[in-house]
Amino acid sequence: MRIPTQLTLALALAAASLAAQAADKVVFATNWKAQAAHGGFYQAVADGTYKKYGLEVEIRQGGPQVNNRPLLPAGRIDFLMTGNLLHSFDNVKNGVPVVVVASMFQKDPQALMTHPGAAAKFEDLTKLPVAYIAKDAQFSWWQWLKADYGFKDEQLRPYNYNVAPFLADAKSLQQGYAVEEPITIAKEGKFKPDVWLLADHGYSTYSTTIEARTETVRTKPDLVKRFVEASIVGWVNYLYGDRRAADALIIKDNPEMTPDVIAQSIELMKQMGVVDSGDAQTLGIGAIKPERIKDFYDKMVRAGLYKAGDVDLSQVATLQFVNHGAGVALARQLQGH
Repeated sequence: MRIPTQLTLALALAAASLAAQAADKVVFATNWKAQAAHGGFYQAVADGTYKKYGLEVEIRQGGPQVNNRPLLPAGRIDFLMTGNLLHSFDNVKNGVPVVVVASMFQKDPQALMTHPGAAAKFEDLTKLPVAYIAKDAQFSWWQWLKADYGFKDEQLRPYNYNVAPFLADAKSLQQGYAVEEPITIAKEGKFKPDVWLLADHGYSTYSTTIEARTETVRTKPDLVKRFVEASIVGWVNYLYGDRRAADALIIKDNPEMTPDVIAQSIELMKQMGVVDSGDAQTLGIGAIKPERIKDFYDKMVRAGLYKAGDVDLSQVATLQFVNHGAGVALARQLQGH
């Protein structure tokens, strides 16, 4: 009996060794420091989902002094998490050979925040005398707010990611990432701000998109498919399953993060339907529709960010790896539906 047992053990070890060797190494870079908004990716690492899909994934976080965007077309990373479709439009316009392969957020978390009761409806925000908006936002979605809602440049004040001026002025508004800044304001200002999610008022961009090189999509479609589907499953498990191991990895990468902030951020994501809402509930997290890309582009043309015909919208994203219902049944199961 000893020989077959030893042989079986040897074969098992050999198979395990081959499986480990067969795993495709993937480098995935984010656009900011690790946080709950990256949780699904960390979940897929922590719970072995990427491994089940034959992937060995390294997550490289971004940050204020880190620009991971040029690394993708240069071939130094395999996939990149980006903010929204404006980046993708610029890529196509400038001939950068990358393409969106999934959108993990159905809603962009970009928001405006006010003191409680400062405005009764979104349109009333145009009447507030002061708006703390960062420079990059002034030249992007602020232009849309001006075109579609009548916001005025006279309201603008520079926002340097310090909430103190906003806290001191009850008639001001401030930009913020809806799953992060409200937590900071509640902690420092001792009040819960009113949060006006731009996505709920027509800012129809997808967010937290995954980009790949067009060459990778063409030559390694199976690799892209496995990474996208594993990431989708990771997001489902992060939102509705046991996320403790993923949170530990997030805090390891970004010690400034705390379990309490992560928990509050996830609750905000769920309340606002940032990840799992709309098309994602039937087509799966990561869902993309061409008509929505066009809708957002048309709005940006109206806002003066682009001219009609500047961007070949067919080159912005590929639907090859999304809209197939990945993770939908699992999400229902974990939610007890």
